[in-house]
Amino acid sequence: MLPVLALGTVALHLLFAGRYGYFRDELYFLVCGQRLDWGYVDQPPLIAVAARLAASLFGESLVGIRTLPALAAGGLVALTGWLTRRLGGGTFAMALAGVAVALAPFNLFAGHTLTMNAFEPLFWMGCAALLVEMIRTDARRPWLAMGALIGVGVLNKHSMGFFAVSLALGLLLTPERRLMRSRWLAFGAVLATVHVLPHVLWQWRHGLPMLELLRNGQLYKNAPFALGEFLSGQVLLLHPLFFALSLVGLLALVFSRALRPYRALGLGFLVLLGLYILMKAKAYYMAPAYPMLVAAGAGVLERAVRRPLPRAAVLTGALAGGALLLPLTLPVLPVERFIAYQRALGLEPPRTERHRMGVLPQHYADQHGWRELVAAVAEVYHRLSPEEQARTMIFAQNYGEAGAVDWLGRAHGLPPARSGHNHYFLWGPGDTEPEVLIIIGGDAEDHAQACSQLEVASRLAPNPYVMPYEDQLPLYLCRGLKAPMATLWPKVKHYQ
Repeated sequence: MLPVLALGTVALHLLFAGRYGYFRDELYFLVCGQRLDWGYVDQPPLIAVAARLAASLFGESLVGIRTLPALAAGGLVALTGWLTRRLGGGTFAMALAGVAVALAPFNLFAGHTLTMNAFEPLFWMGCAALLVEMIRTDARRPWLAMGALIGVGVLNKHSMGFFAVSLALGLLLTPERRLMRSRWLAFGAVLATVHVLPHVLWQWRHGLPMLELLRNGQLYKNAPFALGEFLSGQVLLLHPLFFALSLVGLLALVFSRALRPYRALGLGFLVLLGLYILMKAKAYYMAPAYPMLVAAGAGVLERAVRRPLPRAAVLTGALAGGALLLPLTLPVLPVERFIAYQRALGLEPPRTERHRMGVLPQHYADQHGWRELVAAVAEVYHRLSPEEQARTMIFAQNYGEAGAVDWLGRAHGLPPARSGHNHYFLWGPGDTEPEVLIIIGGDAEDHAQACSQLEVASRLAPNPYVMPYEDQLPLYLCRGLKAPMATLWPKVKHYQ
C-alpha cells in the first residue's frame, strides 16, 4: 500500500507539473544554480544546487525541473508511513497518514514547485524518525545521522534550526532525555557545525544580509501578523479533515499512555508553535511539522475504528475531502475553471504579503506572464542598433522579472538582467558601463532622476492572471545616465 501511495503522489505531481508556467522563485533559484556559492542574501545554498542539478538533467523542461520536488513529495509520504508504523500503526493507519500527507494543500504546492519548501518536510521528518528510532531501540549512534541531517537541512532552509532546537527542548522535558547523555550527541553537533560553518562564514563576510532581509520583510512586505489568521491558516494549509487528524495525534503524543515514550514529538511541536507565534511568523512555517502528528493520529484512529467497512469509509472520505481542495494548490484545472471553482468554494489561501491580489491567488499568479514579459523586453532590445545593444543593461525591479530575463531570455539573445533585489544586488551591475538601459516597470519620476533621456518604449498587454503589480508594466528606455553606474548602484539595493 505505502509504495503505491508514494509512487502515486509522484505521478500526480508530474501529471500537472507543466499546467501553468514557471513559478517566480523557481526562475530565481535556477539563475542562482548557474552561480553557485555558499550562500545568498535570501537563502542557503542547497536549493541552488538542486536547481543546478535539475537544469543539468532536464534543461528548460518545466516537468523535468519539477521532478525533484515531485520525488520529495513521494518520499515524504513514504517517510510518514514508516513513522506511522514505528508509532504502532498498522496498514490502515499507514494508508490514512499517507493520503493525508499527500493531499494536504501545503504539501501539494510544495511538491509542485522547485523551492526549499519541497525538501524541508523531509529533513524535519527525518529527524523525527531518527528520534523515534533512538527511543525505540535505546540507541545513541543515530545522533551522528541526526547531526548530518540537521546540517544539510539548515543548508536547505534556516528554519531547520528552529525545529531541531524545539525537538531538543521537547526531549529535555521527558524522561527520554537520557538519550542526550552520550558522546554521540557531541559528535553529531560537531558534524552539523561542519556542514553549516561555510554558510555561516559567508553570511558573516557579507554583513548578515539575511537579518536585514527578515527585518525589512516584517516592516514592509509581510502581511501584519494576527493570531487568529495564523491559527486558521494552519487549518487551511493542512486541510480541515487532516488538521483534525493531526490534532488527535498531538493530544495522543502529549497525553496518551501508549505514546508516552514519544512525548518529545508533541512537546517539541508545541515549543515550535509558541516560538513562531512569538516571532510573528507566516502560517505556513509550521506546515513541515505536521506529518509526525498525522502519523500519531492515524494510529489512534486505527485503534478506534476496527471494522473493515468503517475503515474503508474513512479512507474514502479522506480521499474525497482531499480531492475537493486539490485544485486550490495543484493546478489540475485550466485557469478559468479554477477561478470559477474557487469562487464556488468561497475559500482563499492565507495571505502572507501585503500586495493587492488579482483574480488568482499569489502562488498561481506567480506562474503567469513571464514569457510575455521576456518577449516584450526582447522586442525593445532588438529595436536598438547593434552598437547600442552591446552597451545596453536590462534592469528589473525584482528577482522574478530578472530571473525570467536570465532564464528565458537566452532564447531571445538577451544580455543578463540586473536588479537591486536581494542577491541580484550582490551580483552587481556588470563590468561594462551602460549607455542604454531597458528598465522593467518602476516609477518614471524615480527613473528620471538618473536618466538624461527617458521614454516609454513599450507596455505589456493586460493580463488578468498575473499579480497586479506585474500587470501592464511599462518598459522604459533610458539614455544618458547622470552619474556612473558605480555611483548609482548602491541606491538600488533592495533586500526584502
